[in-house]
Amino acid sequence: MAEESDLEKTEPASERRLEKAREEGNVARSRELSTLVMLGTAIGGLWFMAGSVGGTLERAMRKGLAFERNSALDPMQMIAQVGASIMQVLIAVAPLFFAMAAAALVAPMLLGGWLFSGQAIAPKFNKLNPLSGIARMFSSQSLAELLKALAKSLLIGGVAWWVISRNIEEMMQLMALAPSAALPQAVMLVARDCALIAAALVLVAAIDAPWQLWSYHRKLRMSREDLRQEHKESEGDPQIKAQIRRQQQAIARRRMMSEVPKADIVVTNPTHFAVALKYEDGAMRAPRVVAKGTDLIAQRIREIAAENKVPTLEAPPLTRALYKHTRLGDEIPAGLYTAVAEVLAWVYQLKRWHEEGGQSPRTPTALPVPDELAYNPAEAA
Repeated sequence: MAEESDLEKTEPASERRLEKAREEGNVARSRELSTLVMLGTAIGGLWFMAGSVGGTLERAMRKGLAFERNSALDPMQMIAQVGASIMQVLIAVAPLFFAMAAAALVAPMLLGGWLFSGQAIAPKFNKLNPLSGIARMFSSQSLAELLKALAKSLLIGGVAWWVISRNIEEMMQLMALAPSAALPQAVMLVARDCALIAAALVLVAAIDAPWQLWSYHRKLRMSREDLRQEHKESEGDPQIKAQIRRQQQAIARRRMMSEVPKADIVVTNPTHFAVALKYEDGAMRAPRVVAKGTDLIAQRIREIAAENKVPTLEAPPLTRALYKHTRLGDEIPAGLYTAVAEVLAWVYQLKRWHEEGGQSPRTPTALPVPDELAYNPAEAA
């Protein structure tokens, strides 16, 4: 039972799942919302352009019904006259067509955003399978779309019947008006009635858009196993990542160990910590940490230092402070300048003693380490 529940798609879709669906052309869409936007644009255009469009139609109709002797005797002149009237009407309604074209482009962006995907238009031969087609016809999605279409038809049909029956007398009165007055009023009447009918689509779109969003995200839901698999694919196999991390650490450790022979001094704890320091006068503002480590790494640093005759000094407080407050390649903290300067002075004296002989230099002790830089084992734990 635990395995079955784990495979249930109860988790919301991840960002990667949503992005992949979008690349495939699968986004939330509401046809009712797009229809409402386009219909609203058309009605608004008719409303504001009723006078100009009606006047243009009236002039075209008047000119088309006029009978001239020259036109009757010359068919080409009649054709030219009809073409001119059609062009006149097209120019008058061209702004409305451009507005509707713009609405057709903008409407999809209201839900799901603008998207063009080549995968969405690629042929899918599995859709040619008649069994799959029959299964889709009787699916819950098809049933929901059927019920939605019936409800929409009843709602819009009922509103249309109410609007037309309410304005039937006004429509009949148009026959008593002159064409110059009847056509603009007819266009206005059509726009007003269509606006009332389209108001019913507002309710339909207000229900359909949230439902489409809910249905879209519900289809993309994932199981816990899907999430684990996706995380594994995106982040990589944990075992492989651990192996890569170990290899990187080994490479960094080898690179660090190669710097130990170049160091000027290795300070130790004496057994748990080791830090190698290097200073080049004129090239560095302050001594830098070229290697550091604890336990086995500290032991290896001491061994390499001994093999390459790099001086080693037991200075537990200084070593622990350097280990805590520096990273590889960092300059030492300003608070440790005095202590490290004393150590480097001892190194230079030691080198001169080996070369010239004489009295051996005194090993520095009680090196000053500020309290704020001191290493507290309790804090590390």
